[in-house]
Amino acid sequence: ALAGAPGPVGILGPTYSEHAAAFRAGGFTPAESGDIDAVLAAPVAVVVNPNNPTGTVVPPDSLLARWGANRAGGLLIVDEAFADCDPGVSVVPLIGDEPVVVLKSFGKFFGLAGLRLGFVIGAPEFVRQLAERSGPWAVSGPALAVGAQALADATWIADTRRGLRTDCDRFDAILAAHGLTPSGSVPLFRLVADRGAQALHERLAQNGIWTRIFDYDANWLRMGLPRSDEDRNRVAGALESLPAS
Repeated sequence: ALAGAPGPVGILGPTYSEHAAAFRAGGFTPAESGDIDAVLAAPVAVVVNPNNPTGTVVPPDSLLARWGANRAGGLLIVDEAFADCDPGVSVVPLIGDEPVVVLKSFGKFFGLAGLRLGFVIGAPEFVRQLAERSGPWAVSGPALAVGAQALADATWIADTRRGLRTDCDRFDAILAAHGLTPSGSVPLFRLVADRGAQALHERLAQNGIWTRIFDYDANWLRMGLPRSDEDRNRVAGALESLPAS
């Protein structure tokens, strides 16, 4: 309802499919495109920032400036599920009273996917409308308590950000040593592009390491971040066992 009457929705892609599916179920016509200006010109624009699975980031000031230059008077939805690793990529400090809705999640950086908890930040009028439509019991009390405690733990947040970056650098070195070049700026996962992505996916699976491949790009492989020396050694060992290409 916040998006207005059903109509076109621009989604910056490639990205995960849930946004398109949700809008399609609501009678909208979502169209995914890699042309950010075309996406931002749609009556409703959706940008996952940082993106999944590419890990790319549109700088927040640039994103809002380009939306302002292209917007069709509608709504901008920014999915920041992966933004907590680096608060500098968030548009939240810049949105003011603009019709911008920011989606936040506890399932990525905080590792609380089973909690099924997230929240929305936006102009007061948009948040009020959303609250009216979500009802009084949209989220359980225990989930709210856990979420509030997680957000308040500044020490854990700072330590985790530093640790993720360190572990990401270590993992990138392992990948590079095996001829793989990771891309993106999200330390929670790494995307590699390789013609042997399917074989790599299968070999890692045989070693108990699950990765993600994509039907829209057969050369892409997304790998979660191993956080311990033991897990990094497992990945390195599996990569060592790959036949030379």
